[in-house]
Amino acid sequence: MSQAKQIAEIILKGFRRHFSLFQAITAKAKQRFELADWRAFQQDSSDRISFYDQRVTEAITHLASELPSQCLNEPLWQQVKQHYMEFLAFHPQAELAETFYNSVFCQLFERKYFHNQNIFVESTLSKQHLPAPIASVYDSYFPAQDGLKQTIRNIVSGFGFITPFINLDRDIRLIVKSFMAQSSHGRHPVYQIRFDILKSVFYRNKAAYIVGRAVTPDGQQPFIIPLLHREGAGLFIDTLVTDAQQMTIIFGFSRAYFMVATQVPSSLVHFLRELLPHKTLAELYASIGLHKQGKTEFYRELLSHLDKSNDQFVAAPGTRGMVMMVFTLPSFPYVFKVIRDKFAPSKEFGRDTVKARYLLVKKHDRVGRMADTLEYSYVALPKNRFSAELLEELQQAIAGSLSFEDDLVVIKHLYIERRMIPLNLYLEHASDEEKAHIMDDYGQAIKQMLAANIFPGDMLLKNFGVTRHKRVVFYDYDEVQYMLDVNFRSFPKTENYEDAMFAEGTVCAAPGDVFPEQMATFVTPQPQIRELLFSKHPELLDAAYWRQKQQNIRNGVVEDIFPYPDNMRFYHAYQDDNSSEPH
Repeated sequence: MSQAKQIAEIILKGFRRHFSLFQAITAKAKQRFELADWRAFQQDSSDRISFYDQRVTEAITHLASELPSQCLNEPLWQQVKQHYMEFLAFHPQAELAETFYNSVFCQLFERKYFHNQNIFVESTLSKQHLPAPIASVYDSYFPAQDGLKQTIRNIVSGFGFITPFINLDRDIRLIVKSFMAQSSHGRHPVYQIRFDILKSVFYRNKAAYIVGRAVTPDGQQPFIIPLLHREGAGLFIDTLVTDAQQMTIIFGFSRAYFMVATQVPSSLVHFLRELLPHKTLAELYASIGLHKQGKTEFYRELLSHLDKSNDQFVAAPGTRGMVMMVFTLPSFPYVFKVIRDKFAPSKEFGRDTVKARYLLVKKHDRVGRMADTLEYSYVALPKNRFSAELLEELQQAIAGSLSFEDDLVVIKHLYIERRMIPLNLYLEHASDEEKAHIMDDYGQAIKQMLAANIFPGDMLLKNFGVTRHKRVVFYDYDEVQYMLDVNFRSFPKTENYEDAMFAEGTVCAAPGDVFPEQMATFVTPQPQIRELLFSKHPELLDAAYWRQKQQNIRNGVVEDIFPYPDNMRFYHAYQDDNSSEPH
């Protein structure tokens, strides 16, 4: 066997081991759901994030043990790539294997070798000829054969849940009622309806999601059916989601990755894209836990966008951060964040702490309130796409992470997030009604992060963004801590305002002490905004509320946080139906 082919086989073997272990831990999700073992599910989800990097390291170690050091030469590795491409001709995870190859190569070689002759900058996977047809990832059901209710029963029973349903007849009746109310497709006779249902269940947090579409002469109606498990009682269908915006939110960038078992990810993702056309391949790969593939697809999307646009990178709007230098490309809906060389004196930590906190959030349940980040090393961007003002600011703020190669700007370490409107800027132009809604949602965001064992640290409005769906999402992680690492204290009780101000200025605070009452003045100086927040969420000023959240976490309580509004739940939407109660 040639040395080039041997190297290719070692890398592919490393990928196979990675995907096998990834699938094995993902497959546990069904059992975790049926046993209502939420803490174990969270641990699996967190552990899985690190699998990829561990397997890349193992593959590199294997290569080092098998091959002489002189094998690191470019002509040899171009032969390696050719052999590797041959191995992937009919590989069901070809695109993932390409990314794994890139990761190994980029760890071994300098950045100047990162081009398409050596790595898969462009995928060899044809979007017209996927490893398996899209139809292979779903089953079709025909109500004309068994009737609508029996077809829904067949769909649900086809997933083989061992835990019984509390009242499946009731759930099916409510599904039909909801489908008729929400969708024009429901008005077609049963012989004009087909259901295409993904074979894989999507598990996340305390829910399982059935994903599919109804196909009629009018076109297709995507839908999601969330299943919940009431401990000690059984399973029940919580709602039917057909609204495109709500489906997008369920697959949003501020939530933990789904656990989804699939042998042909490309076919699954392309089916999802038919249901959610506004989602990119990068977003969809990341949403099903293949976040490294999401990074690869995102980088390709960025390169493609740069080719098709001509605007320049500029500093991101909003208050300058004390830890991160943030810039953006106005025509591209993302921000680029680089750790500053020097922090403000009030930030008593260093670069390694910041990186650790971003990783903490990456591996944690983000409960729809913390933006996912894409982390890159040695990113090269065309110098002529940077405004002169931004280049000057970058050279002052991040010189240690910046270098220039010919006509390229190379950034040593970079985070990329979805761009949002900073909450403080949103409020400047919002109507009174919009202010009331968004401050209520800000309070909900804080509460949901606390329930997930996340203390955001710096809760200034500038550290939160407003999404296009008018949801408040946190994006500044340099002061993030676990709730259990914080000591929540109250100020001494006083008789009047003057005494209270004196007490606040004289009470002794130890490291880790936090006084929730300070939110009344710390979050915003504007009385109207404070009133809007604390009229809806007064408990946020009470240290006892925060301590109770800590106790819930210690007791193993995993709170229900739904990725859709409460009023969509069958229990709320059909209160007139006295049999809709899931308990």
